[in-house]
Amino acid sequence: MLIRKLFKLENAHIVRGCSTRRCSHSIHGHSYKVELPLEAHAFDNGQMIYDFGLLKGHIRDLIDAFDHAVVLWAGDAPDYLAAMREHSERWVVIPVSPSAEQFSRLFFCLVDAALTLTDKNNGEADVRMHSVIVHETDTGYAQCFREDALNPRMGLIDLNDIEFASAITEQWADPHLFDRIRRGERLSASMEVLA
Repeated sequence: MLIRKLFKLENAHIVRGCSTRRCSHSIHGHSYKVELPLEAHAFDNGQMIYDFGLLKGHIRDLIDAFDHAVVLWAGDAPDYLAAMREHSERWVVIPVSPSAEQFSRLFFCLVDAALTLTDKNNGEADVRMHSVIVHETDTGYAQCFREDALNPRMGLIDLNDIEFASAITEQWADPHLFDRIRRGERLSASMEVLA
């Protein structure tokens, strides 16, 4: 069975090397919709796959980090990267170009890591990421499955190569969340986020 949680965000980027000049040479933005389909083959104690409320904590913080932020490809020109960091409070540096395809892979890796490390305290069974769908426009989206996220031919996404501006992490319920994920520390699935 699948369930799906939808998140929305506004984001700016440049996608170097793409066919469209406007896209590859100018900062531009999109109103993204990020769909997280989760799958499991058994229910928890509430007869659910996974409580939607649990997605309003760590996972929401990770996705919200990209809202009203500029996403920078680590392989871009150093002077451009430095200028964007200097003049933007909210930025994220990623190891791949910020196309919809790579965003879907990036979000898969981030959310999958957080979900895997989150304590399951209500009898959740084999809940896991099914895929991630990133809608860049109303008519275009990219969908990433586990085999895509881990495919080195599509570019390596190592969590250690992602950097969030301090203005982003300081707004998280746990400002050390990403460091904890990279270290593989267990995360609480507390429902306190709903209070």
